[in-house]
Amino acid sequence: MALSSDDPSGRVVALDLGEGYSGVAISDTGRSLATPLEVVPSKQLTEYLRMLLTEEGVTEVVVGVPKTLGGEIGFQAQRVLARLSAFRDAFPAVRFVEWDERLTTRLVRSSRSGPKVGFRSGGRLGRRKERAKERVDHLAAAAILQEYLDRRETV
Repeated sequence: MALSSDDPSGRVVALDLGEGYSGVAISDTGRSLATPLEVVPSKQLTEYLRMLLTEEGVTEVVVGVPKTLGGEIGFQAQRVLARLSAFRDAFPAVRFVEWDERLTTRLVRSSRSGPKVGFRSGGRLGRRKERAKERVDHLAAAAILQEYLDRRETV
């Protein structure tokens, strides 16, 4: 199967890139519904993406760029853009889209059920926070993707 960015029927994937873990979401074949897929260790993301491109017919990848509240490119966004550049080099036949995702992960976290009850900071609570973060990255990617898909329909 040829990977072409001109194929409107191919699926779209969204990435919420993080230092340790990255969230992945995928669209349906009609490009109207985003589904959280998985949280992947960031070091393994290139190979995971390669698998998705081949096995799921992905032709477009939306990458959340965490701009500052003022809409500027800060330190974190620079890291994401560097990673995005590497993906573009690795997968030249795929269309990559930068998407402003200010506060997406925070919004997803705040929409989840109430506060976590835990123990001292740095103890079990610290580990729970880490696990909770891992679990929401794919939800943040799905939020990014759904917003992208919804906006495309109105254009």
